[in-house]
Amino acid sequence: MKRIRVIDAGYVEPLESMAIFHAVAEVMKADDDPVVTLVNPTRPFVSVGLHQDIEQEVDAAWCDSHSLPVIRRDVGGGAVYLNRDQMFFHFVYPYRLAPARVEAIYAHFMAPVLATYQALGVPAVFRPVNDIHVNGRKIGGTGSARIHDATVMVGSFMFDFDMDTMAQCLRVSSEKFRDKLRQGMRDYMTTLTRELGQAPERERVKERFLAAIETHLGLRPEASELTPREREALVGVRALLQDPEWTHQKGRRMVNTGVKIAAGTYLVEGVHKAPGGLIRSRMLTRDYVLEDIEFSGDFTVFPADGVQRLGERLRGAVLPASSEADAAKLQAHIAAEMADLELDIPGVGAADFLSAMMQGLHHE
Repeated sequence: MKRIRVIDAGYVEPLESMAIFHAVAEVMKADDDPVVTLVNPTRPFVSVGLHQDIEQEVDAAWCDSHSLPVIRRDVGGGAVYLNRDQMFFHFVYPYRLAPARVEAIYAHFMAPVLATYQALGVPAVFRPVNDIHVNGRKIGGTGSARIHDATVMVGSFMFDFDMDTMAQCLRVSSEKFRDKLRQGMRDYMTTLTRELGQAPERERVKERFLAAIETHLGLRPEASELTPREREALVGVRALLQDPEWTHQKGRRMVNTGVKIAAGTYLVEGVHKAPGGLIRSRMLTRDYVLEDIEFSGDFTVFPADGVQRLGERLRGAVLPASSEADAAKLQAHIAAEMADLELDIPGVGAADFLSAMMQGLHHE
């Protein structure tokens, strides 16, 4: 049976927790053994995805005032708050040994991760494209990238998660949006502590994980250390990840779809300028079903609580993924509710509310 090198760095500084797997990937050759690294950061930090605009998506001033480093990784995905309560795993494979397509990469490497959760008594399932769910709540996300000649798949075992700090780290449009984000995470995320009543021991999770790797990936785990070549690469990677030009690189475009809470679940905002004033929608959507919505703006409405009641009436509505017919159906539904509520909103109609919603709608 071919081996997989297991590099367990234990608890290390935030920079090191990101740099180790990058260094292994930097120098991996086609005939090298696969590697899996395990690591916990000794203190909190914020990790941002390769394609993100930090100024748009992270509250850098708040992070700086709370001594939270912001580190850009060479893997996509969103900004996330990380601390010692998460054990990161990083599969680093010669690209010829890994599946070629992104969907297949996630399915392949997710198997031992799911088996580990299940061995711990947590009924985790794979939620495509790259999430892990337990009874409808997200317990982990993963990311994948090609770094030189290596295929990388990263993720973590979430022993616990500080949702309040995560909500503070992100740049959002208003404190009301932040409150909604915080509540959304509480409703749609979970952890090992929440599922089991207490956090399992790190060594127990590691043992289950390595056993699952052998069973599901057909590789013999073998304890290893960084090679001289990898240590040399680590020096350069550390320098790169600390370089302000790398961290704050310009030209990255913010994804204007709000915040992804879990696969299929988004907290989003949309804005539309109607003749009667600006309309802002704030929506919590799950698989294109409207879980919650609030409208605000500078329009005039009678009765005063009219738009609040309209939002309540629209909960449960199916949002149009792409069809014009579906959009027309939702607009007719909005118009019917407005008429039933006898809303008087000069210069604002059902089409305007629909436009505000569509501006923020996320498309998978």
